[in-house]
Amino acid sequence: MSKLLYIVAVDGSEWAKRAVQRAVNLAEQTHAQVKLITVMNWSYMQPMAMEGIAPPLLDKDTEQANTEKSILTPLVEQYKNSAVKVSSEILWGDAVTEILKQVKDRHANMLFVGRQGRSRIIDLMLGSVANKLAHRVGVPIVLVP
Repeated sequence: MSKLLYIVAVDGSEWAKRAVQRAVNLAEQTHAQVKLITVMNWSYMQPMAMEGIAPPLLDKDTEQANTEKSILTPLVEQYKNSAVKVSSEILWGDAVTEILKQVKDRHANMLFVGRQGRSRIIDLMLGSVANKLAHRVGVPIVLVP
């Protein structure tokens, strides 16, 4: 039997940090591995150009390094002395699509996602990554408030 794998989608928010904590706590009890993933959407990061004004160009490698340094590395370091193997990866694309792909491709046993405490009306109008994942992922999902 293969080792259990818990995937945690992180974005640097307090909700995501709590999701990591929950995943690591459960992984300690079940001897699972934890994989942290952050999804960056390049189309949202590129500034829109206005006629006659050239926006500063963003460098994809620099943005990825900054995200690694500010979001993933601190979380991996926080749990380096735990009994749980915590790894991380940055992906590019649509958050829901990439997270679903990771869960399927890596045969994850559980998905952890931080969820902001917005109202149902706001979620219905705007949608949320956590909501979309909860309805489409084929493994147990833990939505952490």
